[in-house]
Amino acid sequence: MVVEIITKDDLQLFKQDLIAEIKKFFSSSESNFTQSRQYLQASDVRKLLGISPGTLQHLRVTGQLPFSKIGGKTFYQTEDIQKMMQSKK
Repeated sequence: MVVEIITKDDLQLFKQDLIAEIKKFFSSSESNFTQSRQYLQASDVRKLLGISPGTLQHLRVTGQLPFSKIGGKTFYQTEDIQKMMQSKK
């Protein structure tokens, strides 16, 4: 029977590898998430664009970003978000 001793350095290396894998997973799943959905909720749009609730409201009020309200929730089409981003270049 072979016994392996795991050191503190081994655990640190494992931790770093695990964190890197998790970051890679979330960054790729986030882009797939927005590409695969036709509609996004306000919180998703704010995360995607890195903006505050007030800025998103300003885009809504000024007509720069079309939206739909259903049951008290605000939804945005990913296509409209992409169009707005292209026009802001």
